[in-house]
Amino acid sequence: MPPNPNVMMKLSDLGFNHWFEAHVDEICLEGQAIARVSAVDRNSYLIRNELREIPAELAGKFLFNVESSVELPCVGDWVSVQYHNDGALAIIHGLFPRKTFLRRKRAGMEVDYQMIAANIDIAFIVQSCHFDFNLARLNRYLVMAADGDVEAIVILAKTDLISEDELQEKLAAIREAGITTRVIALSNLTGAGYDELQQVLLPGRTCCLLGSSGVGKTTLINHLTGRDDLDTKAVSGTGEGTHTTTRRQLIVLQSGVMFIDTPGMRELGLLGAGQWVDKGFEDIIELSRACRYADCSHTRESGCAVLAAIADGELSEKRYANYLKLQKESEHYEMSYLEKRKKDKAFGRFIKTAKKNMKR
Repeated sequence: MPPNPNVMMKLSDLGFNHWFEAHVDEICLEGQAIARVSAVDRNSYLIRNELREIPAELAGKFLFNVESSVELPCVGDWVSVQYHNDGALAIIHGLFPRKTFLRRKRAGMEVDYQMIAANIDIAFIVQSCHFDFNLARLNRYLVMAADGDVEAIVILAKTDLISEDELQEKLAAIREAGITTRVIALSNLTGAGYDELQQVLLPGRTCCLLGSSGVGKTTLINHLTGRDDLDTKAVSGTGEGTHTTTRRQLIVLQSGVMFIDTPGMRELGLLGAGQWVDKGFEDIIELSRACRYADCSHTRESGCAVLAAIADGELSEKRYANYLKLQKESEHYEMSYLEKRKKDKAFGRFIKTAKKNMKR
């Protein structure tokens, strides 16, 4: 079961280690305390300190200096706060640097980052063995994890819905696609795979669950807690669950492991992750070392080892096409984002100058 939210804990129990301690003097000023963001709902925050969870708001000065949504606190962030109303409310004044992070392109037409979570030790990428299994989407999640320097582990959930032979086919498909990430096959119904999962769930670690709606992320947390504290919904006629989680939240289990549950993502656009796309396609990168030209684009050059591998059947055309697509998508959005940032900064300087002139 999860610990009582009002039981005394140390900041180290919540993941505050030497890496963050090195930044205390520059972030946490006199009269301020350290806490971790445990939930974000639009402009409202919950922070977790050594004793309990407390509602929090951003200080006006903090908001004034923010130039991008990336600079706003997200779940898992460490912040400096001041307490008010006898400790019933916290005001967030500072944001600690992030050791790791998970982010994506904001859904829709807007070219900007959306922070998913920060200071994550392990990202569990959950895919259902039934209708959700998708290697292209899996690669996107792996690139997202690599972009934020987060260790990734793939969880194939709902193994009870398929036969053992079908499971082995899916595991083989992952390996044949060049994905070398650790994979844990799991069933919330039978408990299969949970012993292996428990081996990586160490006290003080922060884990994040990523995946589409209905793949079993919330059910997995309920299984680990032994309770049904988080709402889930029955599976549909197709065998898939339905969307339940509506916000990102940090949950501390009795074992000391922390989980961040996230809503299912319909869109998983990549922004500024070009160099990390290679991490998800290491087989292609290895082939490219034998290309005749160091700057080979792997599209038309003679002496291209990647194109030769496709012709020989060593590399599938589908995987190659997915690699090019992710590279082009990330580069395109990155150029658009840089242009947007230039305009935002210019507008921000104009507003700040106008405010200063009004005070004169």
